[in-house]
Amino acid sequence: MAIGNIQAGNTKVLTASGTVKVGDGVLLGVIVSSSTSLTIKLWDNTAASGTVLVDTTAAITAPTFIPMPVAFGTGLFATLGGTGSAAFVYL
Repeated sequence: MAIGNIQAGNTKVLTASGTVKVGDGVLLGVIVSSSTSLTIKLWDNTAASGTVLVDTTAAITAPTFIPMPVAFGTGLFATLGGTGSAAFVYL
């Protein structure tokens, strides 16, 4: 939902690969709060298969916010490589 010009959404924190959301939605971005060579790959699915939305990123340095305005239909699954913590902000 939008509050004025501010985009606000739900969050799901992952420290390992997992499902962010089941069903359709929109990813607003990812907040990486800790990282040791953390990489992220996003799938339009509830598992690490099917349509790739964002191919594996380069290692991400924390703290950082990465805008990723990506729509998904089946669900959103994130494959995390390395170690770290990432909060996925979605609608």
